[in-house]
Order: sequence, then C-alpha cells, then structure tokens
Amino acid sequence: MSEKSETLTPARFRRAIAVLTERHPLFARIVKEWGYPPFWKHTPGFAGLVLDILAQQVSIESADAAFQKLQRAISEVTPSAFVSLTDAQLKKIGFSRQKASYARGIAEAVVAGEFSFESLRKMSNDDARARLCEFRGIGKWTSDTYLLFSLKRADVWPSGDLALEKAVSDLRGLRTKLPTAKVDRMALAWRPHRAVAARLLWFHYLSQRSRI
Repeated sequence: MSEKSETLTPARFRRAIAVLTERHPLFARIVKEWGYPPFWKHTPGFAGLVLDILAQQVSIESADAAFQKLQRAISEVTPSAFVSLTDAQLKKIGFSRQKASYARGIAEAVVAGEFSFESLRKMSNDDARARLCEFRGIGKWTSDTYLLFSLKRADVWPSGDLALEKAVSDLRGLRTKLPTAKVDRMALAWRPHRAVAARLLWFHYLSQRSRI
C-alpha cells in the first residue's frame, strides 16, 4: 500500500514551487516566463468527479461549459439531483451517452449507499485510485485528476495527459511529442511534488496558447 501524499494548501503549493524551480531549470523557466500558476482546485465529492468525467478527451473549456449548464439545470450537482435528469436532458447539457452513463452509475452507487466519496479522503493514493477505477468509465487519468484537483494530493501524476506531454516536449525544444512512458519516467524526478509539477506544466501549456 502506498502512503497518502501530503494535501496541498496555498502555502505548501508555494513551497513546492520553490523546491521545483530550485532543482529543475524546466520549472524555473516556466515561472520566469509566466509567473506563478493559479492554485486550481475542484469541489471534492460527486461534483468534482463529474467535472473530471466531462473533461475526458476534450478541452477544459468544453468541460467547464457543460458543467455550468449542469449547474443551471439542477442548481447543486449532487447524486440525487443528477439521477433525476433524463438521458435526453443530459445530452442537451453536453454529456455524451457514455459520459452520462458513467456519471449516472456513480450517482446511483452513492444514492444506494454503496459508495462514499468521504471514504477516499482516508485512503492512500493507490487505494483511492483503485476504488474509483472500479466504476465503469473511470480510468487512471480520471481518478488521478480527481485526486489532484478535488483531494489536492501533492504527489499525483496524471499519466497520458496530452497537454502535460506537449508542455514537457516544448520546454525540451522538441518538435514532436515525447512518448508517455518517457514523460512518466521524467516525472519520477519531481516526486514528492508531481501534482505541483503538473500544475506548472498545464500553466505553461495554457499560457502559451493564451487560454488562461
């Protein structure tokens, strides 16, 4: 069983950035060029995971737009409110058929008392990831983004994230994207601050494209 990594606070976030920029020129360049990244976080619980599901294989702007439509439809994004929506309503909001079924499956499990998001807080990263991955449609990337943004774990690396891989490749001066396995190996050197490293790299990727 892995240890539960530290929970980030704004102060710990700043300290981790200081460590990364001191030890790794890659991150020092990001801060020099763009400044400090925002301390991005999502609501813990069902709402946070729904946002992560919406973000699967689409831009964060598209995911945010659909999530805002969902909030307008049910005010508070809770499991009980979500299961009251029909598939047609979810499609109009912006859910694909698959993503609607993924979110509905989790909502039904919570309503039935079969799953509690609160239980994840006490688990190690590996155990929490494994529990989330028991649900259909929840893989390593989605579970890791939940751990990173909603639980604010400090040492989570969302392997396979295209934006992170493009950011690393760009900062290395490469025209082609590095393979996932290569970037994952590089990220090992950023422990125990990989979630902060990811935030810095996302910041570089979005800033470079004027999407902040």
